[in-house]
Amino acid sequence: MKILRLFLFGFVIASPIVFFAVRAGEAPKGRGDSIADFTLKDVEGRTVSLSQFKDKNAVVVLFLGTECPINNYFAPRLVELHKEFAGQSVQFLGINSNRQDTAAEIAAHAKKYALPFPVLRDEHNVIADRFAAKRTPEAFVLDAERRIRYQGRIDDQYGIDIQRAKPTRRDLAEALKEVLAGKEVAVRQTKVAGCLIGRDSKTKADGAITFAKHVAPIFQKHCQECHRPGQIGPMALLSYDDAVSWAGMIHEVVSDGRMPPWHADPRFGKFLNDRSLPKHDRETLLAWIDQGMPRGQEKDDPPPRQFPADWKIGKPDVIIHMPVEFDVPAQMPKGGVPYKHYTVQTDFDEDKWVERAEAKAGAPEVVHHMLVFIVPPGVRFVPGSPETPVLTGMAPGEQPFLLKPGVAKLIPKGSRLIFQLHYTPNGTAQKDRSYIGLVFAKAPPRIKVNTQPVFNLFFRIPAGDDNYQVEATHTFAQDGYILGMMPHMHLRGKDFKIQAIYPDQREETLLFVPRFNFNWQVVFRPEPPLVMPKGTRIHCIAHFDNSKNNPNNPNPQAAVTWGDQTWQEMMIGWFDFAYDHKEEKN
Repeated sequence: MKILRLFLFGFVIASPIVFFAVRAGEAPKGRGDSIADFTLKDVEGRTVSLSQFKDKNAVVVLFLGTECPINNYFAPRLVELHKEFAGQSVQFLGINSNRQDTAAEIAAHAKKYALPFPVLRDEHNVIADRFAAKRTPEAFVLDAERRIRYQGRIDDQYGIDIQRAKPTRRDLAEALKEVLAGKEVAVRQTKVAGCLIGRDSKTKADGAITFAKHVAPIFQKHCQECHRPGQIGPMALLSYDDAVSWAGMIHEVVSDGRMPPWHADPRFGKFLNDRSLPKHDRETLLAWIDQGMPRGQEKDDPPPRQFPADWKIGKPDVIIHMPVEFDVPAQMPKGGVPYKHYTVQTDFDEDKWVERAEAKAGAPEVVHHMLVFIVPPGVRFVPGSPETPVLTGMAPGEQPFLLKPGVAKLIPKGSRLIFQLHYTPNGTAQKDRSYIGLVFAKAPPRIKVNTQPVFNLFFRIPAGDDNYQVEATHTFAQDGYILGMMPHMHLRGKDFKIQAIYPDQREETLLFVPRFNFNWQVVFRPEPPLVMPKGTRIHCIAHFDNSKNNPNNPNPQAAVTWGDQTWQEMMIGWFDFAYDHKEEKN
């Protein structure tokens, strides 16, 4: 159940991440062009020149950024490559040309990822223009004469909506080996997946569409919930300067429909949490960028949107932590990190009805997901059982559990809470002690909610099958409602449909996700809640792509069955089912 926290710009591995073509700079260099000497300062203020490495037979120039998710997923790989080619007359150089990255931020980034080579600041993207570099991370291999022999990606493990278990080709390493051996480079140029370099841009003071009047409100409504400090968005989009720095990427992801992230087919259902960008807002945003990003008058700026300082649910009535801290290893062990389960005995002196709940990871970079189950007294914990329902959870891109007054989840007096956590090591050892906050209803509710799965454990996806179907059903034993739906599969997930088959045999599609995206685990919340008469069957239909054409497929040669780990599979439709509480008591 691994979800890469890539982005909200659609990468990736958060969350669960790009921008328009270069507006300024030289035309792309032909491979073999020479790079003249240049001088820049490193993160410690020291002067570094290309010419000072004249004794090296090759120089690897890497254009880097501090916030780009794909860039940061490759950072440990760059450390490995530096070690691999140590002592082979190779110099690695990092260059940061982003207008939005300060010297302090570049230095902190280099320290965080323990980059063992100089990282230089390229103000006004002068050297990026000389190389015709466009994205981060983008690699160039220069030979002894400082001719460009390779330009492109580091390897193909990470990309937009792509996360392979390992690269299929180590492009940078192969090119470097060939240059050191005096051979022609077999693959001289590859396509780079990453963020566009934030270049200096000529902007207008005023225009028909301005940031102040037209664009800032769009950002506030559709972007800032995630794109602000401390949230899943990898960069902030709070100011005019933020917007200009990331304008290229904004243009790219909005044009492609990658942002804002919303994967439901618009033909089916209406949803309270629909994140899709309305056509008018989309056209306004793109036109503003195309017309030179006019600032407009500061007096026209909308008041800053106010967000909760800490908890999105408001001040919790109670905060509950995992009982112990878990040491997350730096590297993924063979077989993965098994799911961890931690038990907390509640000390409530009465039944508690939960109206709002929020789960928080102690180490968000390595907590793939968390679920917290309610286990009433005398009940054996069985994940997925209606008797041990989910209280709350978190995954990249998902929002806290928020219910209206009169609707709540029950924690019976004397219950245990089981924290289930799935960890995904990212190259740096970390410690995690995740926790939840709960807000209780002021009075027993009219509607009781249970979160439980509709799933199928018994499938075997044949090797090479690109459209394998798995189904699961649930029948309402009494009148009820659906408040939320979340499809869940792993890396071979292709699409997911949820249908209602009513007692009169009428069929209705409630939700269809035509392109399941493993990096976004979203609960789709229908508005209004869906009324499900007694006897209605919920029919979940999922398709899986276990072929070589699925770039995320860990092993197209292997048949796949149910399992917790990412390279295995799951077929679950998670539902928030609601019933009339008084009717349930009768």
